[in-house]
Amino acid sequence: MTRTGTAKGRSAAAGSGWPAVGTVTAYTAAIVAFGYALMSLYWALGGDALVSTVGGYVEQFTRRGGALPVLIALAATLAKVVGGLLALALVRPWGRMVPRGWLLSSSAGASALLVVYGGLTVLLGALVLSGVIHPAGSVDRTALRWHVGVWDLWFLVWGILLAPATVGYWRRTATRARRDGTS
Repeated sequence: MTRTGTAKGRSAAAGSGWPAVGTVTAYTAAIVAFGYALMSLYWALGGDALVSTVGGYVEQFTRRGGALPVLIALAATLAKVVGGLLALALVRPWGRMVPRGWLLSSSAGASALLVVYGGLTVLLGALVLSGVIHPAGSVDRTALRWHVGVWDLWFLVWGILLAPATVGYWRRTATRARRDGTS
């Protein structure tokens, strides 16, 4: 053992457990992203189960049919798949092909966006459901409950999982980046 309490030859990051946490959360974030992508793909292919739980303009848009809702659902599917691949790039060997700085900034940015969006929509929805906030228009309480408890919470959980995955990648690759002279 050295003065820092780590075994000789092991970095503080390896001794802290962050790489293991980062790996587990990266895989879990990918599973969450791909699961959400499957739901969007199901809707893009014409499935209508649970569309009523989304409510609002999305439900109306989907029920009208046509090419535009399909294209939007396919774009959402693609974005969620890319998000899942981003999480996997943090831990899979093929992720080393992606420049470290780009991967770090993309995953940190995606995590922040997902946490802020998911957190705000869950918080505001919960405040409406609890009667603290009284919107001017009508509220589809069933859809709002689904957003607070499932759809928007899904974004929040995904973002929260992506944060320690990003930190784990940053810590795991910091020594290599310093050695190689990259950042």
